[in-house]
Amino acid sequence: DWGQEHYRYRTFSKDERIPTRPGLLYLVERGAIRLVGTSQVSASPNFSGSQCSHQNMEEAFLGFIGAGQPFEIVALSPFTLQAYSHVEQTAVVWMYWDDLDNWPHFRREILDAFRLQHQRKLLWLSTLGQRRTIDRLLGFLILLVEEFGEPCQEGYCLPFPLTHAQIGSAIGSTRVTVTRLIGKLRQRGIINTQKDNLICLSGDSVPKITPN
Repeated sequence: DWGQEHYRYRTFSKDERIPTRPGLLYLVERGAIRLVGTSQVSASPNFSGSQCSHQNMEEAFLGFIGAGQPFEIVALSPFTLQAYSHVEQTAVVWMYWDDLDNWPHFRREILDAFRLQHQRKLLWLSTLGQRRTIDRLLGFLILLVEEFGEPCQEGYCLPFPLTHAQIGSAIGSTRVTVTRLIGKLRQRGIINTQKDNLICLSGDSVPKITPN
């Protein structure tokens, strides 16, 4: 209601791209945003001798932004960041950073939220430094469930689906490998899936998890 009254507001369908540009502040009012990154960097030599070479643009899942959380898109060539609505009826408010000068308390809340996001990204980077893929996978899922998980009979579940391909892009692996390793974790009783392929982690197997 506050966003609709004061600033630009729009509701998006699932997987719809959010029209973003640098310099604007975005706030997720309802639903969840999926951040995706692409890069044109290539270390492959160009043996053809031509100045141009074709490069495949692969998307990497960079995380979720949940309801009540801010985000911004920074332009830094050759990297490209994009935001997508991850669930139906995701509502987003956007404004200029200077607009926050009119709301000092709200500005402090926004900066605190970005500070927390930065701390979570440092934990994510630490997880990605694990040598074994299964450790990166489990650490990645623990971080997601700690931030977004909801209590369920099995432990804690993500409230929205995440494909094995998206997980693989986030931890530097492949969809096939993620599927195989999730099968191993399921056999150990660490991971379970509910309807709509929602990923759940056992609270007993992963004692770090605490409810939001």
